Amino acid sequence: MSQQTDFHVYDTTLRDGAQQEGLNLSVLDKLHIARHIDGLGVGYIEGGWPGANPKDTEFFRRAREELVLEHAQLAAFGATRRAGVAAADDPLVAALRDSGAGVVTLVAKSHDRHVELALRTTLEENLAMVRDTVSHLRAEGQEVFLDAEHFFDGYRDNRAYALEVLRTAAEAGASVVALCDTNGGMLPAWVSDVVQDVLESTGAKVGIHCHNDTGCAVANSLAAVDAGATHVQGTLNGYGERTGNADLVSVVANLELKLGRPVLPSGSLREATRIAHAVAEVTNVPPSSRQPYVGVSAFAHKAGLHASAIKVDPNLYQHMDPEGVGNDMRLLVSDMAGRASIELKGRELGFDLSEDRELVTRVTERVKALEQAGHTFEAADASFELLLVEEVEGTRPSYFEVESWRVITDSFPGGEAVSEATVKLRAGGARIVTVGEGNGPVNALDHALREAIGQAYPEVAKFELIDYKVRILDQGHGTDAVTRVLIETTDGQTSWVTVGVGANVIEASWAALLDGVVFGLRRTGM
Repeated sequence: MSQQTDFHVYDTTLRDGAQQEGLNLSVLDKLHIARHIDGLGVGYIEGGWPGANPKDTEFFRRAREELVLEHAQLAAFGATRRAGVAAADDPLVAALRDSGAGVVTLVAKSHDRHVELALRTTLEENLAMVRDTVSHLRAEGQEVFLDAEHFFDGYRDNRAYALEVLRTAAEAGASVVALCDTNGGMLPAWVSDVVQDVLESTGAKVGIHCHNDTGCAVANSLAAVDAGATHVQGTLNGYGERTGNADLVSVVANLELKLGRPVLPSGSLREATRIAHAVAEVTNVPPSSRQPYVGVSAFAHKAGLHASAIKVDPNLYQHMDPEGVGNDMRLLVSDMAGRASIELKGRELGFDLSEDRELVTRVTERVKALEQAGHTFEAADASFELLLVEEVEGTRPSYFEVESWRVITDSFPGGEAVSEATVKLRAGGARIVTVGEGNGPVNALDHALREAIGQAYPEVAKFELIDYKVRILDQGHGTDAVTRVLIETTDGQTSWVTVGVGANVIEASWAALLDGVVFGLRRTGM
């Protein structure tokens, strides 16, 4: 089906999403993210506030020369003119006019108390500010959307004035009046009622802009659309101030896949998972594994009962085919795993275990025993694969034999502690002894281990430790508690996670490091 051209999907990741705590985007970051979002097929990308923010001014300048968008139009965000100043003479309005953006989204006060207390002007002057700014920008050839800030709160306090702000904008030439739940306090039924009233009272094209403070941003957006809104705003991955904005992927996926309303170009949603994760990489904000549709756990199954059913028909425990949003079904191996989980996970890793019930039982019991001792395989597929290979082939892949290892940490008053690790092993028919230094014992061990093995297997030079997580399992035991370590290793193209458990963090780390190297060598075909 083709894109529904009378419906607007409007992304505000680069402006409203960038207000998230800890998120700081450079101009280059914003250019990269804009290209990714355009790949999703949205109609509009809000680039920021030129004139008010030097970084955003620079973004629009560079966008004119560097940003080629296939689907989206670039929108500039700004405010109505200041009180007592003509729109044509307001420097911030001029920055919007000169931004090069074909669309301008103006934020305007629609709550009477905000007009009087925040803007410190009269209700009549606020209407004039809306009218003058919209008509001026329209006369300059730009399309104008209006974001009615704090609309729902204003509607409750003074319905007549809130509606008058919308009518004024529409009569001045605004294509859309977006109702903003700026404080994020609305619920779906309330939103639906208000949108219906706005449509009946103003006749304007209505949009919705929701924040997630009640956990209802996506539901509120859908309620607004169901009530007749034809313009929906949101951010990738739900970025935004406080608890975030409506997650645009969830909104669009629900509209298309659940309600049968195509709002993006055909097939665009299949790119959703890739794009959501690519944007997360640029923002340096780790993606939520439990994010609907695109999270790595969105189609992950752990319980043995679920796996038994999935073995018969994957749709029995999935609300949709994950390929529809570019995601994958994952089977997690844990102490909750049954035979079906092990069989399915084995098949995923290339092992057909269906004809060997004894083997499946043995693997299942071993997994449960190891997890009882502190291991976790749901997050460490590489360690599980090594376990499976050992059970299937009767021996663990062996590229070297460790003779011993040790770590020494020296600390001097006023100086940084330095760790030194010594590893002795046999590989390639030779006895190898290496010493590695690092800013900590695990870092030193990693250097020494890869230096030693690399003498027999040069492929190890490509391996790099990229993530390291430690968890104390029985905290009541204090410093003698059992420790679990998860290590993620990459070869520059893919990555894998291994697990180690020990009486101390160094012992657990060593076990995870060994698995990481062995798995990587096996993957190279050694």
